[in-house]
Amino acid sequence: MKFFAPVLVAAFFAASVSTAFAADEKPAVATPAKPDLVKGEAKFTAVCAACHGADGNSGIPANPKLAYQHPEYLVKQLQEFKAGKRKDAVMKGFASDLSDDDMRNIAFWAAAQKPKAGFAKDKDSIALGERIYRGGIADRQVPACAGCHSPNGAGMPSQYPRLSGQHADYTSKQLAQFRDGSRGNNAVMVGVAAKLNDREIKAVADYIAGLR
Repeated sequence: MKFFAPVLVAAFFAASVSTAFAADEKPAVATPAKPDLVKGEAKFTAVCAACHGADGNSGIPANPKLAYQHPEYLVKQLQEFKAGKRKDAVMKGFASDLSDDDMRNIAFWAAAQKPKAGFAKDKDSIALGERIYRGGIADRQVPACAGCHSPNGAGMPSQYPRLSGQHADYTSKQLAQFRDGSRGNNAVMVGVAAKLNDREIKAVADYIAGLR
């Protein structure tokens, strides 16, 4: 028995170490399934197209264009509509019927659609809108919109939404809702909008509509 003792001890030690390492291993993190664009198109057509256009280019000024929007942003908004963090009775109703996979499929399909350019309408305010978008308002500590959303309104994937070509009516409404607190799902935008008056909101929204 003494002859075999070192062997048994070594085997026991190896098994103990193996068990210890196994216990310390982190569980595998499930990666989201690859978006199914065919299902995304079908679900978008059934649920979203009536308000946002068949190709995501809404023809209704009060409803946002979704084509070519960053998919991570779209998923976040749908999740927050569903959870009630972003309040909109109509959108909550639609989002509540969507699974996480539905949201991803819709978002990535919309992101793959070609956007239609918009245009600014108010010649009298375009200079003010450009000044705010590109330079902010220094004496009120309003940052330049371009700092987060990029000079041409393309935004930054996974961080800030695309704005270029968005309907001015929709952008104005969102800024007003950030300002009055009825849309509170982005603390930075609540703080920015709180410092803008109606004229400034209208001017910057109109300028954004013409970005491309």
